Amino acid sequence: MMAQTKVLLIDDETEFASALAERLRLRNYSAKAVYPAEDALEIVRSDMPDVVLLDFRMPGMDGVEVLKRIKAIESTIEVIMITGHGDIQSIEEALKGGAYEYIMKPINIKDLVIKIDAAKTKRRSSR
Repeated sequence: MMAQTKVLLIDDETEFASALAERLRLRNYSAKAVYPAEDALEIVRSDMPDVVLLDFRMPGMDGVEVLKRIKAIESTIEVIMITGHGDIQSIEEALKGGAYEYIMKPINIKDLVIKIDAAKTKRRSSR
């Protein structure tokens, strides 16, 4: 039996993140929502998630900065950026910075699951 995919959600909209984590748990993912970013980075260090879902726009440390720090901790962790704004420049910057993919709010759970599974497969092949 394959181990559950570990997903960490980092988003300042904590109700949204908690609800999304619950929807992922119902689909048999090990999902946890954490904010602020500093706390999330501690969990990245201790738990080593397979995939991180990361909001672009957060007060304080923005998504691109958090992405850089995640990649510095463990470069094989795949990061899917979440945006509600469709800011193409930010998306391009994040993809250049090592993000695997991005998804727009409102999130379609089926699309998200496909992206998470693809990111997990990529991570497994890069280890």
